[in-house]
Amino acid sequence: MSFAALKDCKEKKVHVGQGEHHITRDPDVVLSTILGSCVAMCLRDPVAGIGGMNHFLLPEGSGAGTDAGRRYGAYAMELLINDMLKAGGRRERLEAKLFGGGRMFDSLRDVGRSNADFAEKFLRDEGIPVVGGSLRGDGGRRVHYWPVTGKALQRAVTDTVAPKPIPVAPPPVDTGALELF
Repeated sequence: MSFAALKDCKEKKVHVGQGEHHITRDPDVVLSTILGSCVAMCLRDPVAGIGGMNHFLLPEGSGAGTDAGRRYGAYAMELLINDMLKAGGRRERLEAKLFGGGRMFDSLRDVGRSNADFAEKFLRDEGIPVVGGSLRGDGGRRVHYWPVTGKALQRAVTDTVAPKPIPVAPPPVDTGALELF
């Protein structure tokens, strides 16, 4: 299915923003997010027919406030996995797809690579296979994920630069003008 066809569907679209996660059994739900250096894990149990997505900003850290930890990968991964298990998923059947981790700026530390490395290591340590996705690279991406079927679509998000203004020549000088001072 193309992104154009997606617009015509009657599916229930749920956007997953930074620090959020969502799980569902509803076959009509499509989860979506927009990623730059952030990473989203799409996780599902194909036998239980349940799946979900998270979206994290940084690999690890500590935060102040009740929801500050949600933006860190270590917390976001645990939340999604635990909610999947509470809803009837089985750890040994879980499979993941990872998206994001793009390099957004040449002059800064590559946060995207750190996020991607973290996500891969986390899943390897947890024994959850990565069955697909798209990590690293340059720029952002928009992801749509159907958690019950495991189908995913990705499209590059490109910055559209406004055209540079065309310089306008100053108006001609009227040599017969009167100047008051």
